[in-house]
Amino acid sequence: MSKTIVKNKKIKKSKGEVIFDVVVYILATLFCVYCLYPFAIILGSSFETEANFATHGFAIIPKEFTTKAYKMVLGDGQIFKAYGVTIFVTVVGTLISMLLTITMAYPLSLKKIKYRNVVTFFVYFTMLFNGGLVPTYLLVSKTLNMKNNIFVLIIPVAFGAWNMFLMRNFFAGIPTELAESAYMDGANDFQILRKIILPVSVPGIATISLFYALGYWNQWFNAMLYIESSDLFPLQYLLMRMLRTVDAMKEMARTTGVAMGEIPANSLRMATTVVAIGPIVLLYPYAQRYFTSGLTVGAIKG
Repeated sequence: MSKTIVKNKKIKKSKGEVIFDVVVYILATLFCVYCLYPFAIILGSSFETEANFATHGFAIIPKEFTTKAYKMVLGDGQIFKAYGVTIFVTVVGTLISMLLTITMAYPLSLKKIKYRNVVTFFVYFTMLFNGGLVPTYLLVSKTLNMKNNIFVLIIPVAFGAWNMFLMRNFFAGIPTELAESAYMDGANDFQILRKIILPVSVPGIATISLFYALGYWNQWFNAMLYIESSDLFPLQYLLMRMLRTVDAMKEMARTTGVAMGEIPANSLRMATTVVAIGPIVLLYPYAQRYFTSGLTVGAIKG
């Protein structure tokens, strides 16, 4: 009876605690507005005319609403092909990267593996030194013959040493008693990884997957080096080419004095930003709950 009374009894907060909660909520709200303000400016400016942009600058609410910038971005339909390429590269690349990362991180997290420190040093060495751009280009384009192949956007960057170390540290933070009890029941290393380690490693896997996905989504440099077919252009590279073309047209009009109409260069930059970050902004809230725990747990052990 007494336990029920204690359970149902409401604990009243003191005046100081109430004031503290109110201040925290106000500060958190102001911080959220501060973070969202740049996105609101980008979105509003993407619908502004070039003349008003030059006169009034950035604006959350456009003074003269126009969709000219978005018509230029979405006009010929090439952007949808680029979206398809980028989505394919992001999804397939993230799966391949996580497969490589997990299969290397887990053995290196086990103390029973012989020469694991030597292998770890070789992986760490690649973070300090690399072969350079020219040898890498010759290897990928000549030796591997991957030029103008969609997998050239995945294979050369499929493995990240830093991400592997984060994943290894996460595995090392899992209590060894879980694996030892499974060994006593006759399970092998693959079964332990699949049935015990991976289910409890969801925060770390989600965090590293987000890192890889962002890298693949924002990739453009390899496309500039190895991709010539416009059907294989990823989103970021296509948008960069589009902006460079518009800048070149404006410079030509300025130097020659030839009127080329109103080219919405500034609002086009804002529109390309909205087009490029949309899916990632929608994806992040689903992975955000794993993000903090994935980093902190992965940083406990070295």
